[in-house]
Amino acid sequence: MNGEFLMKFTGACLLSAAILLAQPAKAPFQATSTSQIDFHVAKDHSEVVAINNVEYELSGTGIPGRPPDDRLVLRKTVKSRQVVGDIGIEATTTVEAWPLGVNLKQAPLYSISVEGTNPRIVNSDLVVISRGLEEDEWWSVYQLGTGKRLFDTYVPLIQFSISRETLTLRYVGLEVPMDDVKDKRLKVPNVVAVLSYASSDKIIREALITCDDPKRAGLLRSLADSTRKITAEGKTIRLSISQNYPSAPATVSINIPVAEDDLDVAHVQAPPGVHVTAWKR
Repeated sequence: MNGEFLMKFTGACLLSAAILLAQPAKAPFQATSTSQIDFHVAKDHSEVVAINNVEYELSGTGIPGRPPDDRLVLRKTVKSRQVVGDIGIEATTTVEAWPLGVNLKQAPLYSISVEGTNPRIVNSDLVVISRGLEEDEWWSVYQLGTGKRLFDTYVPLIQFSISRETLTLRYVGLEVPMDDVKDKRLKVPNVVAVLSYASSDKIIREALITCDDPKRAGLLRSLADSTRKITAEGKTIRLSISQNYPSAPATVSINIPVAEDDLDVAHVQAPPGVHVTAWKR
């Protein structure tokens, strides 16, 4: 019995050693980036502040699409320009990613560059960048492992587990079509929003929310006149849209069940005249 145990133990050690030897060695490196702030008074006497911030961050393991023990080094550069006292700023965010152990002088695995601020990692799954540079808040959501954009959302990103036994995270966002939206289907007057239901590596389902009354749809869609909120309670996604002060809230509540890891649009609970249907870009 002891001999059998010793043979198994020795075999396991040899297998572990072989795996370690098969992995490429991580080369040491050092990288330095400079942050800078510049303040000046323009000819029109306005005060202008320009900031260039660079930050490095190490991700956790378990990144979808990467080896299980792989980690990424992210370089996050945010360049902004603001006139003191004015509403809104000009800002560009660049996120570059390298596998840990790769010299940062090499080309990055990917690079994201968009107008926005405050890039952050979520659960070793996603990169989220704040895109609202003026009055309206919204965010773009990207895969951490590839840099591919998943969806935009005009409510803070929602996450919940579809299983009580194991942590199986799903993410929810809500896109509100703007006047300059490229998809002509979203320019129809009765469109309210598109709800995205996603895993860490793909969009599982999108749902189009519409209203029979175009004027009411426009009010529900308006970022100036309405406030949107999403919560996840059990396996139900709840969207509420309320009118802003001084109007009465007149809250519209929509409950969308999740069944078998998909949006169950056939059993949506919504007020009369409001509809939720499966939709695909």
